Amino acid sequence: MTIFDLLFLALLLASLAVLLAAAGMALGGGGKRAFRLLKVYGICLAAYMGVVVATSAVLPRRLLEVGEPLCSDDWCLTVDGIERAADGYRVALRVSSRARRVTQREFGVSVYLTDAQGRRYDPRPSPADVPFDTPLGPQESVGTPRIFPLPAGVKPVGLVVRLGSGFPIGWFIIGYDTWFRQPAMVRLPA
Repeated sequence: MTIFDLLFLALLLASLAVLLAAAGMALGGGGKRAFRLLKVYGICLAAYMGVVVATSAVLPRRLLEVGEPLCSDDWCLTVDGIERAADGYRVALRVSSRARRVTQREFGVSVYLTDAQGRRYDPRPSPADVPFDTPLGPQESVGTPRIFPLPAGVKPVGLVVRLGSGFPIGWFIIGYDTWFRQPAMVRLPA
């Protein structure tokens, strides 16, 4: 959890308090005071969201190395290795949980290889693939390799990892891979 996650939680609680106070004022006959409070709240909310969007426009893509985990809360995905195969690349991925007491999973995760021109190369689906949203117990991990068929002559530069579960809460937190910031990428060895 980052300082920006904590800031978001504090602002969420403050928002709830302001909205309840405005509702109380309005119900108690203080409609003008409630309107002024909501006006100030709206300006503050717009300023905060402006910072979130502007930050996403200036932050560079997160670049990770092979072996470096990309985590969403206590759920992590790590590229353990990559090797050239006859028809493309085989990427050894590991899904793990840093949680100490609860079962973890992450929905909506996708991975793909990309080349220097930004073209996307998805993995070949296989019934043997362990899904990324497999529930993991405390401190548990599971390997889930993927095969990426590539046309001849294509040299990938990275494996892009797109996290995306349910409600897009990252759209409201400073520093997440949302709005204009590209998703994280694991650099492939040359």
